[in-house]
Amino acid sequence: MRRPRVFWQTAATTLAVVALLVSSSAMAVSGVVIDATTRLPVAEAIVTTASGTILTGRDGSFTVERPETSIAARSPGYLRTRAAVTGDEPVTLVLTPFRPKAVYLSVYGVTSPSLREAAVNLRDTTSINALVIDVKGDRGLTPYPSEAREAIGANAQIKTRAPFARDLSAILAELHRKNFYLIGRIVVFKDDPLADAHPGWAVHDAAGHPWRDREKLQWMDPFSHDVWKHNLDVAEEAARLGFDEIQFDYVRFPDASGLQFALPNTRANRTAAIVGFLKAARERLAPYNVFVAADIFGYVCWNLDDTAIGQDIQTLGSALDYISPMLYPSGFTWGLPGCTKPVDDPGQIVRRSLAEAQRRTGLPGVRFRPWLQAFRDYAFDHREFNAEAIRAQTQAADAASTDGWMLWNPRNRYDASQLPR
Repeated sequence: MRRPRVFWQTAATTLAVVALLVSSSAMAVSGVVIDATTRLPVAEAIVTTASGTILTGRDGSFTVERPETSIAARSPGYLRTRAAVTGDEPVTLVLTPFRPKAVYLSVYGVTSPSLREAAVNLRDTTSINALVIDVKGDRGLTPYPSEAREAIGANAQIKTRAPFARDLSAILAELHRKNFYLIGRIVVFKDDPLADAHPGWAVHDAAGHPWRDREKLQWMDPFSHDVWKHNLDVAEEAARLGFDEIQFDYVRFPDASGLQFALPNTRANRTAAIVGFLKAARERLAPYNVFVAADIFGYVCWNLDDTAIGQDIQTLGSALDYISPMLYPSGFTWGLPGCTKPVDDPGQIVRRSLAEAQRRTGLPGVRFRPWLQAFRDYAFDHREFNAEAIRAQTQAADAASTDGWMLWNPRNRYDASQLPR
């Protein structure tokens, strides 16, 4: 009686193993990520599937142990891409090298046909090939009807409304057709309307009153996970709208003393909060295969602490695709060693700051994309930043092998004759 039972148990086990192997083979999807120009493999590219993200090996290869209908990939220094999965054939994802050279459009700029068209026309005669567009600006305004802002009650607190683009996704699609790389800028912890809607989430002064900065605007507590969640809701909206990259600005603590937060205001707590938020953003946005970036103060490239705002450059690399230091010479009010008047030598500020950032982080130049100054000086002699000053900055960034650069002008006005060609 034992023989037949052992025989059937063994047969059943064998059949189960065979079925599992066949099923696993049918489910697995393999492939490789390569450079469109060199046709060489791209190591450590981020491959996005329905089940999550993985990194390619040194040979650019990857394997996904479950069925997929399409697979996406991205890597710093390239455009993102997507490919369909067909049968059992290996998938080849081809990444096109690209360096964004961008100008900034505010909420007002992107919704103004004249300002938007002027920025678009720069592509005809200059090297501009990208736009940074406000998704949530400095005063908490969005250029589209945001469901996330409506649901949290922030829209009801806005006193001066910017004009909406009723179909921002259509505008973005048109800009993509014109071959623009699109970066969605989200101001995170400076958010006056959200503070009015949820005072308990805001920063308070020593007396427990709502704290306001020099512009009389309120800030949100970076320790608040409710604030995190709301900004991630907005970021997900931006990803669905069609942006190639989500860039977080004001992702820091306010630079003021004597303020009250939900946790003790220590360096360890601050840096943990900022990196924690950015890692949460990277995880939330993973299904969309968008790049994730954050803006930092220029002096963060140099300071050995967190500059008392939670930005420690040595902790940011793991959470981001791109680090974007704001290297405005006017922002270096204390200068640098051997350079007491930065506006006299703007290229030096950019060159030395990027070199210092790379040295301290061990990251290659392609992981940085700096903000550069295209506006009048406010700290030294109030000079206009002309073609020579702008090009000195862009050339320094290019020489550092950065992932391009971005020009900031709060009025969204850019003179094509002053920009690199």
